[in-house]
Order: sequence, then C-alpha cells, then structure tokens
Amino acid sequence: MWDVGMISRPNEARRIADLLQSSFMFRGLEHTAIASPDPLKLAEWYVHHLDFRINHSYDGNYFVRAKDGSMLEIIPSVGERLPQQMKDPGIRHLAVDVEDFDAALQELRNRKVQFLGEPFENQGNRLVFFSDGDGNILHLIKRDRPLP
Repeated sequence: MWDVGMISRPNEARRIADLLQSSFMFRGLEHTAIASPDPLKLAEWYVHHLDFRINHSYDGNYFVRAKDGSMLEIIPSVGERLPQQMKDPGIRHLAVDVEDFDAALQELRNRKVQFLGEPFENQGNRLVFFSDGDGNILHLIKRDRPLP
C-alpha cells in the first residue's frame, strides 16, 4: 500500500507507479501512420534506406518494422500534399535512434538520403535532419543519456 514515506524511497514509489500505470491497460504506441501517394514505394524507401522490413500489408497499406520493433503504417493518401515546414501544426518528425551516429550518418550518405542540414549537437545529443522518399522529416539521434 502507498504511504507518504515512499517519497523518500524512490524505488518503491516507482514500483507503485508502474503497477498503477499497468492497471490502465495502455502499453504505448503500436504504430504511426503516414499517408503516401505511393505506399509501396515509400515502404521500400524505409526498407532500402533505414533497414526496416515490410512485415504486413493489405489493400495497398504497408506496415514497416524497425529492428527495435517500432512500426510505421503507410497508407494511400488522398489529395495534394501541402508544403511542410518544421514547426507546422501536427506531427513534425520521426526520430531514428542510432548506436553509432557517425557510422549511421555515413551510411545514409552512401544511400543518397536527402539531408535538410548539417549534423549538430543539442544538449549533448547528436542529430541530423533528413527527409524520406515523400519528403516527411526524420532525424538521426544519438542521446548522451537516455530520457527518463
């Protein structure tokens, strides 16, 4: 049972918080969807450029899975794409976690990825922005320390 004294016992407080959270049944994001005029072509871009794999498809929709298990669903789009700016409302970028930033950067260069700027450091983290085959914004990230 929880009591005020647990504030001074962070491990116990964390365990209680984890138990409470798990009781709500929500485990996280299962996938994120991207609408594309050519879903197969974009799915193949993720396969060839970021080593994802197509793990499921149906009716022109393609799921691509990264090595860490994260997934994108690429669905057919309707209508014209509007120009996209970094801070427009809505989802702005997908961050791709890497273990070796320099090796990943060089591999993307070898694979002719379109970069949106030069690599930089922010709060000890290394980043570089680039776009996928449809112009969606992504970035590599190597964190100095994982987020809590």
